[in-house]
Amino acid sequence: FNRMKKIFLGFIFIISTTAFAQYGYRDSNRIGIFFGANQCTLNTNNFETKPGMGWNAGLSMRGNFYNNWDLVYAIEFSENNFMVATKDLVSLNEDVNYKMPSAQISLQLSYVCIENHLSIEFGPIVQLNGKLKTESENENNSITGTALLVKDIEDISKFNVYPKAGITFGAKHVRFNISYQYGLMNTLGNLNNKYPNANFKGNTSMLNGNLIIYL
Repeated sequence: FNRMKKIFLGFIFIISTTAFAQYGYRDSNRIGIFFGANQCTLNTNNFETKPGMGWNAGLSMRGNFYNNWDLVYAIEFSENNFMVATKDLVSLNEDVNYKMPSAQISLQLSYVCIENHLSIEFGPIVQLNGKLKTESENENNSITGTALLVKDIEDISKFNVYPKAGITFGAKHVRFNISYQYGLMNTLGNLNNKYPNANFKGNTSMLNGNLIIYL
């Protein structure tokens, strides 16, 4: 996952340098540092899940595009959490938390409703995932309604694409962003290679809330 971070950082540097060179004279160009929280849900019929809370942090770059439209480039690192219903070794019900580390690159088209105060964004996200992580004492719990153990579903698909929409509001240098994104690809698809008769299917969705500090 550390190697994945280095690749993303290099990629976003190249994109931002090229894109913002032509807009450098505009007053509304902004480099932003953001951090916040997310609620992640794994939508699947293969087992019972519940949403969990995680965190986001990253760097964004906002620049003029055309008239009232801006472009917003961002790189984000997240820890996304969701819970799965399981039974422990003595058959007691227990919700086990899975952590999904991820890195994202996004390109958002932003309509500026009120300059420096209110805008609406939408666009695509490309995400790379790490393996799911759980506490070691829960790895041998059985997943309710299946013959699988908690550790059996950790190797999820590594790539996903999300459409994202949100709103950004606040002051010139400090703003809040609220957004929603839904994964188009099967997060559990990689498990079908390991268990070909299981027909795993799951899509992740996230509700994000971030504080942005523009430099």
